[in-house]
Order: sequence, then C-alpha cells, then structure tokens
Amino acid sequence: MTTLHPTDRLPAPPTTAAPAADEPFLRRVRKGRPEDPRWARPAFLALLLAIALAYLWNLSASGYANSFYSAAVQAGSQSWKAFFFGSLDAANAITVDKPPATLWPMALSVRIFGLSSWAILAPQVLMGVATAGVLYAAVRRRFGAAAGLITMAVFALTPVAALMFRFNNPDALLALLMTVTVYCVLRALEDGRTKWLVWAGVAVGLAFLSKTLQAFLILPPLAVLYAVCAPTTVRKRFGQLGLAAFAMVVAGGWWVAIVELWPASSRPYIGGSQNNSFLELTFGYNGLGRISGDETGSVGGGGGGGQSGGQWGETGIGRMFNSEIGSQISWLLPAALILLLAGIWITWKAKRTDTARAAFLAWGGSLLMTAVVFSFMAGIFHQYYTVALAPYIAALVGMGVTVLWEERAKWAASGVLGATVAVTALWSYVLLGRTPDYLPWLRWAVLIGGLAGAAGLLLAARGGRRLAFAAVGIGFVASLAGPTAYTLSTLNTGHQGSIVTAGPSGASTMGGGGRGGPGGGGGMQPPVQNSQNSQNGQNSQANQQGGAMGRPPTGGRQAQGQGNQQNGMPGGGPGGMAESGMPGGGGMGGLLNGSSVSSQAKKLLEKNADAYTWAAAAIGSQNAASYQLATGDPVMAIGGFNGSDPSPTLAQFKQYVEDGRIHYFISSGTGGMGGDRGTSSKISSWVEDTFEKVTAGSSTFYDLTRPRS
Repeated sequence: MTTLHPTDRLPAPPTTAAPAADEPFLRRVRKGRPEDPRWARPAFLALLLAIALAYLWNLSASGYANSFYSAAVQAGSQSWKAFFFGSLDAANAITVDKPPATLWPMALSVRIFGLSSWAILAPQVLMGVATAGVLYAAVRRRFGAAAGLITMAVFALTPVAALMFRFNNPDALLALLMTVTVYCVLRALEDGRTKWLVWAGVAVGLAFLSKTLQAFLILPPLAVLYAVCAPTTVRKRFGQLGLAAFAMVVAGGWWVAIVELWPASSRPYIGGSQNNSFLELTFGYNGLGRISGDETGSVGGGGGGGQSGGQWGETGIGRMFNSEIGSQISWLLPAALILLLAGIWITWKAKRTDTARAAFLAWGGSLLMTAVVFSFMAGIFHQYYTVALAPYIAALVGMGVTVLWEERAKWAASGVLGATVAVTALWSYVLLGRTPDYLPWLRWAVLIGGLAGAAGLLLAARGGRRLAFAAVGIGFVASLAGPTAYTLSTLNTGHQGSIVTAGPSGASTMGGGGRGGPGGGGGMQPPVQNSQNSQNGQNSQANQQGGAMGRPPTGGRQAQGQGNQQNGMPGGGPGGMAESGMPGGGGMGGLLNGSSVSSQAKKLLEKNADAYTWAAAAIGSQNAASYQLATGDPVMAIGGFNGSDPSPTLAQFKQYVEDGRIHYFISSGTGGMGGDRGTSSKISSWVEDTFEKVTAGSSTFYDLTRPRS
C-alpha cells in the first residue's frame, strides 16, 4: 500500500500577522484574508446567509416551543431578579432546573421586542449561525476555505442541529460554546499563546452556566492534547492549563457563589433540587445521577446501565446508531470516525506540534468523549442531546475529506475516500429504511448514487481530473441527501413540548419517563415519538397565542391533527390534554407540555390579578407555564417541573393564602406527582377540602379567597 506523507499539500499553518491598520473593517469582512482564494469570502457569507434564512423559515410554527423555558424567559423579561436566577415566574417562587445563561439572550430579546415566538427563538437561530461561523473559522485556518465550507454545510444539514437551533432548550448555547472552546484551544496550539487557552476556559465556564457538568465532557481530551502538543515548554504548558482552569472557575463560578451565599429566604427555590441547593442539583440530578440513573426528584429513573433498556432507551456502544438516536445525528458519524482515523494516519509522522494532527485529535477527542458518555449513561437521556456531537462530526468530515482529496492521486487516499462515501450511502440507506413511507425512492437513489460515487473515487488516482470531480460531486450529494431530507422536514414543521425529535414522523422512538432533558426537557413520552409533531397537540400553544393572547395561531391545525392522530391520541394538547390540564389519551399530561388555555379561563385569572403576587398556582411547571404565558401574570409552579420538588411546603402555601398572595389554584385532577405523601399532593388535597370550586369553560379552579361555608 502506498505510504501517505504528512500534510505537505495542505495550506501552510496560519500566521498571526494582523491586517493592515488602515484597511476598513467592513472591507476586511467582505474580502477575507489575503491567503484565501477570491471566491472564499463571498461563498462563506452566502452560505452563512443561507443557513440563517433556512433556520428562520417557519420559525413561528413552534409557538412557545418548550413552554417551561418560555415562561422563564417571560419572567426574566419582567423582573431582573427572575432574570438573574432563572425563575419560572416574575414573583420568583422557583427556578428552572438548570442555570440561567441560556435564558438570558432570550429574555433580553423579549424585553426589547415583546413576548412572541420570534423574540424567543430568533436568538437560538443566531447561535446556530454563530456556530457555523466558528466552525468555518476553525477549519479554514489549517485546511483551507473549501474544508470550512464543507464543515458548515454538514453541520447545518444535521437534522438535530436544525431542530435545536430553532428551539429554546439550553443545548443550542452549549453547542456554540463547546465549538468556541475547541476553536480557542486550536488557536492556542498554533503558537502557544496563553490568552487563547484562557478564553477556552472562559467558554467552558459559560457553558457550565448553560447546562452544568455536560460542559466538562470535552475537557480531558483537550487538556491532554495541549499538555502534549503545545509549542512551548512543559512547565509553561501546565502553567497555562492552570490559568485556563482558573478562568473557567471564575466564568462559571461567580453565579454559583452568589446563589449559594444568597439567603434562601429572599431568593427563589432551586428547581430540581431536594434541599434548595444549586450544588446538590449540579452534582446530583444534573450530574452523577445522569450517569448512574439515580436521579432524586425524577419521576422515572435510569435505564439501568449496561445493555439493558429502560425509559431512556438502550445503553451501549451502538446507542448513537439505534432506532431512537440514529436518525438524529448518525448520518455522517461513520464517515467522521473513518476520516478521523485517516487524518491521524496521514499526520502520524508529523512533528509533535503539527496543527493539522492537533485539529483531528481535538475534534475527534471531543466527539469520542461525548459520544461514549451519551452511549452508556443510564439516567435521563433524550435524542436531542446529540446536537452536541454535530459540530465535531462536521469538522472531522470537512477536514478529512479535504486531506484525502489533496492526496487523491495515491491509491490509498482515493480508496479510503471511496470507502467513506460507500459506507455513508449504505448507512443512509438503512436510516431511510426506518421511515419507509417517507420519500421511499430516496433510499435507493442515495444507495446507487453513493456506490457510483465511491467507485469513481476508487478510480480517481488513475482516471483523471474530470472523473475525480464528477465522482466527488456525486458522492457529496449522495452522502448529504438523507440528512438534507430530514432537515427540510424538520424546518417545515413546528415543534413543541419537553421532548422533541427531528425528521419525519416515525424517525425516532423512545420510552418516556419523568423530568428530563435540559432544564426539565423531558417527561413521560408517548409510545411513538412523532417528530413532525412529537409534542402532540402542537397547536395547543398556538391556539393559546391566538385565542388567549389575541394573536393569530402560529401552528397549523392540520399539523396538530396529524400529530395527535399518529400517536393515537385525541386533539387538545399533549397526551390528550384537555383544557383543565387533566390527562386524556395517555402520557403524563401537563408534564410533557402545558394545556391549552381557554378565553374564559384567561379572563378569570386576569381579573384583579394586579392585587395578588401570583394570579394562580398550579402543580407542575408546564401546567403553570401555559396559564402564565396566556395571561402575562405570575403563576406559581408547585413542586417545580413534575411536582416532586418540596416547594412550597404546605405550611408555606397556607401562609401565602392567608396573606392574600395567591388568587386561584388550578386543578390538574392528578393531586401532584409526589403521591399521597408528596408536598404537591398535600397542597392539592387541602385546597380541594377548603375552598370553593370555580369553572371557566371546561377548566376547574379553586378560589383561594372564598373558603367553603
């Protein structure tokens, strides 16, 4: 077999020379760097614009998306205290079960533009565009503009990326900051400058304030990489890593320190914790509990570890490829792994400080570390978590394809490139076969086109330039056709609720359980997860916006009916939710998504709402969120996301009622998720035994100012 040489044919490592001081900034943005070809910057800007327009398309179809976070965003736009803590309501009863960094951009947007679907979700889209731009900047510096553009395209056409960068869960900001972290480490590896490593630490610290310990998954491979490969002395390397760690602690720890030192009596309860401690939440429910499955406060529990299945699906080495996860992220995962090995092989004999090999190790190490943890974690896990892998896969594909293309005249390189296309086409054929009714012709077109492109690439070493370009074009189209189709399906459909998936209906299935997902992104999931309307009753929030908030519905009535019918549930909300929030056709009712709010219920809660701290109280965050978003007035979420948090206590709730701070109690008909002994169940029983029942439309309330005679 022909031996490949190190990356002699790649662009030279970038220099750190600054642009001419007298060159206008906008001109530098338009023209790009002097070493780039003339077409590079226009192509980059055009692709960036295309991504922005595609991700903004049909954005309002998702309504308030995850109403759990939208309610917190609304609260943060009304109260700076709620903004700081990440409270679910402006009266600061309880927080979301994640730190608040991901809420801050959305809350600021709502403060400026007012409460709407666009104001909430547009910042998430901008994070997706920024992630694509950072990926291009990272890959282009060492592998050229073409590699950067391929990376951007692969990233943007990953179905789960198209989902989560148009949704209001914390994963969008986390993925952006993880990408920034790798970029900064690669910049530090170029010349050993401390500032870039410190900025990497800052990015990780901010990522911690988005989704806590998941931000730390990529630290081990990146720290080892810098300690071994940085172009400076060993002593300085470890000193720089220490400074980066300090920057990380400061960037992520300042908020934690304030919250832990703040008197508990004058701040909201920390949602998701059992003792009102953010540290307990971080290392328990949101930390080691996710690995072991022992998650105090969760309705369900873990999948058991090993190869056993559970509410969160099968664990094991094949998890990223199975019927639950594969269609979300794995289209180009086999290609990324092959190209990672090829990149390391090609650069094996390069010097210790070679930046091309460092790039493969940085992106590859981040991918492997995150994927392995995802594959074996026994606790709460949802399909959309895998958006964290999208930037790593895209970078490896862009870099690997470019390196092999530069070496295509050699049989070994053209053979690996052809094999990569063939494997990708075969895997796309398998994934498309899991939704046989969705574009049934596409799987055969992908298979035939991919194998034809692979054959052409195998002959590229001897077939001349035309054959090589034709083969790579066919292979590129075949490799991206499957994920592109699923991405277009995702962009064309609104998504709501706590558990969402990308792609057409039936693309992903998983059992359900208790609170899950980032910041309550979870809950008991229907047996079949419909990704076009995986949130069952997508239009319930849209109807709320139209009927209850005086705006036209944002979700299509047809889509709503399809979603409910495909899941075997009646219309009217998640799990067949009626207006009262009582479970109907299955699922966990308001745990998965909030109920719709009738105009009568909205009018009732708004009456004299200014005279009370909370217009109403409801068990569970999603139920409370629906009424809060409809009325614009604070609604207390008893027990946090799933009603199992011990806040408020029965004694505290009685005192609030005695002081005249809560007007209504919203009946859910469930008595809370804590069982007969739970705090929410005790409160519900006390209210039902003590106060007069009021109906508005089909909803049931208890007037806490009118005791039973």
